[in-house]
Amino acid sequence: MKRMQASSHLQIENSQVIVTRWDFPPGSETGWHRHEHNYVIVPIIGGKMLLETEEGNREVILEAGVCYNREEGTEHNVINNGKSPFSFVEVEIKK
Repeated sequence: MKRMQASSHLQIENSQVIVTRWDFPPGSETGWHRHEHNYVIVPIIGGKMLLETEEGNREVILEAGVCYNREEGTEHNVINNGKSPFSFVEVEIKK
């Protein structure tokens, strides 16, 4: 199924971090990708997110202001499968 692309806005990139804001209208996705760095997600607007991974799919509820982190090498597709938009800031930590 072809979905609308979520929008990304690079905010900072330097020798230490890459900071990107992601905005997901309902039904949008990132597309499959692999994270090359450890990263932290800071939800700005909460919502219902579907994570597609090689191990299977799982639904996650994002809560505004409740952060989480993942390791480099994470591969997935992030989908807004809810009825409302959500947004987060992704902070990738360079080595």
